[in-house]
Amino acid sequence: MGKAQKYVLLGDATYPLQDWILKPYQEDEKLTQRQLQFNYRLKRAHSVIENAFLRLKARWQILLKCDDCSLELLPTLVLSCCILHNVCEAHDNPFNEEWLEGTEPTELPKPCQPAPAAMEDSRAEQVRELMCQYFESCGEG
Repeated sequence: MGKAQKYVLLGDATYPLQDWILKPYQEDEKLTQRQLQFNYRLKRAHSVIENAFLRLKARWQILLKCDDCSLELLPTLVLSCCILHNVCEAHDNPFNEEWLEGTEPTELPKPCQPAPAAMEDSRAEQVRELMCQYFESCGEG
């Protein structure tokens, strides 16, 4: 869209809109078709991320029980599993669906109430609007 953008994290409606946290438009508002499309695409991207983490935890089940290693080792362990996982995925190493049996998707704790409007960054709406325009220009999918 002619403007360079930083990376953003995907959040749900409970997180404050920041220029580094992309969240959907509130469903209770009168949403335009563009905004509904944006929410749909954000939700699809979020499900891809959840699936990737589920596969990562299933392939490297040591990540499910990291409580028995030192805190100093933990970042290296997680990074190593991520790198090895990406190598396996890039080389089409077979993924055994049975691995998923022990790794049910877990809901991580997150805020129950939406963040107060005062926490939202007014510049972030411009970022969301640019992304909304971009999604619209990409067509259906």
